[in-house]
Amino acid sequence: MTQTMMMMTTKIKGLMLASGLATLAMLQPAMALDAQAFMQRIADVYKIGGYDITFDTATANGDTVVVDGLNVSITGIDEAIVLDTQLTFTGVSETGDGGFTAERLTVPDIDTNFSEDPVGRVTVTGIVVEDIYLPPAGPMDTVDLMMTAGRMATGPITVTRDGADFFSIAGIDATNEFSFDANDELTDIVSVFDITDIRADLSAASEEDPDTAATIEALGLTTISGNINQSMSWNMTDGHMVIDQFLMDFDNVGALNFTADLSGLTPAILDKIYAMQASTMDPTSEEAQAKQMMLGMELLQAISLAGVNVRYDDDSLAGKLLDFYAAQSGAERAEFVEGIKAMLPQMIGQFGIPALSDMVVPAVTAFLDNPQSFEVAIKPAQPTSLLVLSAAAANPAGLISALGLAVTANQ
Repeated sequence: MTQTMMMMTTKIKGLMLASGLATLAMLQPAMALDAQAFMQRIADVYKIGGYDITFDTATANGDTVVVDGLNVSITGIDEAIVLDTQLTFTGVSETGDGGFTAERLTVPDIDTNFSEDPVGRVTVTGIVVEDIYLPPAGPMDTVDLMMTAGRMATGPITVTRDGADFFSIAGIDATNEFSFDANDELTDIVSVFDITDIRADLSAASEEDPDTAATIEALGLTTISGNINQSMSWNMTDGHMVIDQFLMDFDNVGALNFTADLSGLTPAILDKIYAMQASTMDPTSEEAQAKQMMLGMELLQAISLAGVNVRYDDDSLAGKLLDFYAAQSGAERAEFVEGIKAMLPQMIGQFGIPALSDMVVPAVTAFLDNPQSFEVAIKPAQPTSLLVLSAAAANPAGLISALGLAVTANQ
């Protein structure tokens, strides 16, 4: 063999070796991904939250893990949840510290009966979980649990009764946006939760309870539709949580909105709550009750209240209720309302708190005369611990002042 041919052969062998090494390098993540270890990590992470999960056979193909099904037992609930369908995790990878991440979990559409008489059937489509994070093995805290998913959503959900539509939702979407500091420590969470286009047909109630059906029809609630929306921000450093809205808004019924501003809900406090929940101690024992009392006192001391607001905006429901109960009493609505207004001072006065009567009676009277909105607000002069507010409850009149309580109508 000539020297030239020997050199060519050597080059070809070198290229083949390099190509083989490159191929092995590309295949390494797929070969290294342990499907069983990934599933076990999921089970371990959620066990701290009270979920006992066992998975059927799991297989890995590249960065995709497919599981044949699962069984979930939840602490405090006797019946386990069995999901006999494939779960597909995509974009799975192991982190440098031994944890796992996955880009997305998809679940095939669910279409199954859940009752026989009447025949009830539920269909759930478009189930996804995105931005999955599983911390490495070892002690886990509340922060780890908070970051396990960035988004959970579904498409349309429908429930039928004997083949007829009974309840439906256009979709559920819950998202969490996480912010981190320079050391990759979690600092803030912004959460948004939406249930859109909720629809229910309550006419079927007549088959089981004619009295209830008559009430539903009289109130114009045979069919209802609406949305539920929540948005919240949470700072991990001082536990400052602001619920911007928790709104339940239904057409021809009304809108009920809850907002709150709290501080002190730090991960350390939540860790203690989780530890108590996960304890194997007999909850009826003196030791367990003593620890629960101590934890309760610690929570009251740690959590401060800056404000809470509950507001109802009527969309005809209040008027329909007044008409309905007036008809039941055999009176005209105006007469019925005047009767309630006459009783209000005595009803509120039995609490023996003149300041409460002065606040509530005028607001309720105004709402009865013209149902538009009703609002209860708590706004202390400055953020106040729940322990201080609990102590103030010994003097109800003083508690009203400490809370900065305000009750208004039609504003």
